Amino acid sequence: MSAPSLAPLLERHRVVLCVGSGGVGKTTVTAALGLAAAARGKRVLCLTIDPAKRLANSLGLSHMTGQEQVVAPELVERAGLTVPGHLSVMMLDTKQTFDELVVRYASSDEARDRILDNRLYQYVSTSLAGTQEYMAMEKLLAVKRDGGYDLIVLDTPPTSNALDFLDAPERLIHALDSAAVRWMMQAFEQSGRFSLNLVAKSVAVVLRGIGKLTGGGFLEQMAAFITDLNDLFGGFRQRATEVAAAFRGPEFGYVLVTTPAPAAVREAIFFADRLEEQGMHRDAFVVNRVHKRPRARPSREEIESSIALHGLDLGASGADRLDRALAEETELAETDAGELANLDRVLVPGLRGTRPIRVDIPALPGDVHDLSTLGGIATLLCPG
Repeated sequence: MSAPSLAPLLERHRVVLCVGSGGVGKTTVTAALGLAAAARGKRVLCLTIDPAKRLANSLGLSHMTGQEQVVAPELVERAGLTVPGHLSVMMLDTKQTFDELVVRYASSDEARDRILDNRLYQYVSTSLAGTQEYMAMEKLLAVKRDGGYDLIVLDTPPTSNALDFLDAPERLIHALDSAAVRWMMQAFEQSGRFSLNLVAKSVAVVLRGIGKLTGGGFLEQMAAFITDLNDLFGGFRQRATEVAAAFRGPEFGYVLVTTPAPAAVREAIFFADRLEEQGMHRDAFVVNRVHKRPRARPSREEIESSIALHGLDLGASGADRLDRALAEETELAETDAGELANLDRVLVPGLRGTRPIRVDIPALPGDVHDLSTLGGIATLLCPG
């Protein structure tokens, strides 16, 4: 029986998203899938919002920026890899992406300048609910439209809840359509100045308190800012709806990354169910840090004979320590096998009628921080 492979996934989709909770190895899987696709001759871009230096190091780069960076062919060759394609990486700058949207959709040059110069814009463009995740979606679609790549692999933003990313368009629309925003716009638009007389009494009390703390000009500046944003977000709401629809389309594939840790498996199962509920297909699962059962547990005598055969000087307790290590590895493997059996229960045909693939990556002695090791993981993900 051949080993499971994600290679068909890379052929079937133009965009592959690696999703999952934090700390399960999404960034490494993203880079390895990009390397695997480039090894098959594709033009690939790996997008990440995580500036982790270990990813840059594993790709032979000193750092990552908001501009496309090509992984130099000589670095790949030096690592003993053959990559006939083209591999680039880019770190997403969500603030820059928001600025670009303002420039593109503002109703006039004056409105554009007022928005970009407003001191509240720094907060809205970085801290409004869903902004970071949504801007990652926008940048991905912009790169996809450019047509310069056969495949884009996205490392989804590090969040406390992985669902934050896929819920981003809806959450951003909800924030923009909130009652507080509508009240403030109404209070400003009817007179051209901010008037608490036009706001509901309960809200007016709160806003008067804010005004005492910040100064009267702050509320008027906020209302003017929101009014400028109204024209921008009139089309922006429609844009967010279109973005949400695109991520449910056939060009997009989803790889759920997890580990055999019980909490991580439970979250992966929950996340897989939510993907289906939102009309997104769970194409594959990658399980990192899997402990494999030893083929055969050696006896104490066999351990001692092996130590002697190889001339190892492990001291009087060497055989005991090796025996305990093997026992611990076997116990970890049995625990992992039980959790993987739980995961297998959700590997049923989904919205597209196909059963998700599961690929296991064995536990490694350390983090991935070189191209050679990354190439080994790429081979495990896409053998052959």
